[in-house]
Amino acid sequence: MSPRPPRLSPPQLPRPAGAGPRASRVRSRPIAGPGAGAVLRLPGQGRAGHRLRRRRRLVAVIAVVAMSQDERYAFIAEWYDPNASLFRRYELLYYPKDSSIEMYDVKNRRTFLRRTKYESLHLEDLYVGSKVTVFSRRLTIVDYGNLYTSRKLGSRKERTLALIKPDGMRKIGELFDIIINAGLTITKAKMMLLSRKEAADFYADHRAKPYYHELLQLIMSGPILAMELLGDDAVSKWRAIVGPANPTTTESDTLDSISESFGHYGLRDAAHGPDSVASAAKELELFFPSSGGRGPVSSAKFTNCTCCIIKPHAVNEGLAGKIIKAILKEGFEISALQMFNMERTNVEEFYEIYKGVVPEYLEMVSELCSGPCIAMEIRQFDPSKVFRDFCGPSDPGLEHGQGGRWMGGSSSWHLSSSHR
Repeated sequence: MSPRPPRLSPPQLPRPAGAGPRASRVRSRPIAGPGAGAVLRLPGQGRAGHRLRRRRRLVAVIAVVAMSQDERYAFIAEWYDPNASLFRRYELLYYPKDSSIEMYDVKNRRTFLRRTKYESLHLEDLYVGSKVTVFSRRLTIVDYGNLYTSRKLGSRKERTLALIKPDGMRKIGELFDIIINAGLTITKAKMMLLSRKEAADFYADHRAKPYYHELLQLIMSGPILAMELLGDDAVSKWRAIVGPANPTTTESDTLDSISESFGHYGLRDAAHGPDSVASAAKELELFFPSSGGRGPVSSAKFTNCTCCIIKPHAVNEGLAGKIIKAILKEGFEISALQMFNMERTNVEEFYEIYKGVVPEYLEMVSELCSGPCIAMEIRQFDPSKVFRDFCGPSDPGLEHGQGGRWMGGSSSWHLSSSHR
């Protein structure tokens, strides 16, 4: 067998005088020696590379524009399946352009809900720890679904503690409105009574101050309202709203603060706000323990009282402050208050006496478990009858009682039918 003849390269033709560089046949060559790894660009490569880079930039711009037109955020959500007694995990996609959502079953790796418009869900409702209702399923947001969503939303959302002291409790309706108008969301709320140990833990950093014992006496003198606030730059925003610790300050930028508007003098500054993210996390743990502990006791008295619930739609519409102001203005006492996110089984048990009696029973159940509600203990002589007359009928179209005429009647709240 004869050996294969050597492969000959095509003959190189002489280039005409004045001809330009052959860009199509010229490629980059790696440099050997001390500069190994560098690339030597031969004639013609610079212009072609510039066109390529410009084309790539154009493609990138088009991709960014397309993404912004159909921007979406991804969240990991859990739903407790009562039939199987287990938690099911989904990827929840939210499209702010048209308020549509999409759900993907993580375990079974299949689409659970195709992209559907769902206008009752808003982007501000979606954050780690929130509970949202999607087609009667109560979902808990446990994490962000991707790095883009985490960077876009997670870095801006802060949690802080809003503490209304005993001397500010008469203005909690106005304070609710101030918080809502500032763009902050109330995610937890509870009226409490502090023991001496709990008060000492809260004011541990002031132990060496000469007014330390006076601080303890003031915060233990009556019920307080602790709230968890969520929002962009919530710590600094709430701190600015509260104002200086000494309400006698007359600086122009503090004249509209809570301490100036509702405080009295010295240590009686009506409200408190942490000065840093770390302090906020520490103080929130005292009032709302993440370990499952109960925290300070409720201020409820359970005597000569009735129960009033501000329903989820009224809370979401920012009406809680107006309702509370109307209750206090009428002379009723709010002796306890707490925000709840109720499961459907608990709501069905709560409304059990209406089952089979009221035609709107299913709608009542769906409404009360659709979002956060605020339960209050209302005290006055014969509170059930007097307070029910004040609230008005369940149909807001009927004119009956002052509350029913201008505040949507008891469709915005629920009353218990008896008192103790």
